[in-house]
Amino acid sequence: MTDSKDSVPNEDEPQVEGDATNAEQPEDLIEAEGPDVEVPTDAPAGGATDLSPEDEALLADAARGIAEDKLSTEDRDLVAEMRADMLRAQAELVNFRKRVERDREANREVAIAEVVRALLPALDDLTRAEAHGDLAEGPMQVIGQKIRGGFEKFKLVQIGEKGESFDPNIHEAIVQLPTPGATGQTVADVVEPGYKLGERVLRAAKVAVAVPA
Repeated sequence: MTDSKDSVPNEDEPQVEGDATNAEQPEDLIEAEGPDVEVPTDAPAGGATDLSPEDEALLADAARGIAEDKLSTEDRDLVAEMRADMLRAQAELVNFRKRVERDREANREVAIAEVVRALLPALDDLTRAEAHGDLAEGPMQVIGQKIRGGFEKFKLVQIGEKGESFDPNIHEAIVQLPTPGATGQTVADVVEPGYKLGERVLRAAKVAVAVPA
C-alpha cells in the first residue's frame, strides 16, 4: 500500500521544471548597474604606485613637516639647528672640493712651467739656427717644426718685438739708447726673446730700449 504522504507534493519545496542545467538562462540574469571598471593587469601589488623623485621629495617634506608639528618648541629649535649645521657642512664640503680642484690645476701649471723653462735654452738654439738659415731645408726643418708645435700645445708664446712699447712686466732692459725724437720708451732691439706660458711669464725678453735724447 502506497503512503498517501509520498503522493502529495510538498508546497515548501521549490518546484523545478525541466532540466536543472537550464535553470539559469542568460535572460534570467540581472545586469549590474554602474560603469565598467577596467582593472590593469600590470598594476602593482598592494595598490602601490610609482612616484617621480619630485613627488617622493614632496611626500618626504610633508611627512617631515607633520612630524615637526608634533615636536615641542625646544625640539623644533634643535631640529632647525641640526639642519643649519648640515647645510653649513655641505657648503664647506663643496668649497673644499673647489679648492682642491683649483690647487690641482695650479700645481699642474707649475709643473709644466718648470719643464718648459728647462727647455728654453734649446729653443733659443733653435731660434738662432733658424736666423742663420740652418732650418731652411732638410730634416732639421721638420724637427724644428715639431718642437715648436709641441710647445704651442701648452700655449707657449714668444714675447718681445722691436718697436713695441717698453713694459717692465715682460721686458728686461739691458741697455738704454738715447734717441732724438723719441717721445717714450720703446723696444729698439730684441737681444733675447722672452716667453709666456698662458698668463705666466717664464722669462722676460731682454731688449735695448730707445729713450728720449
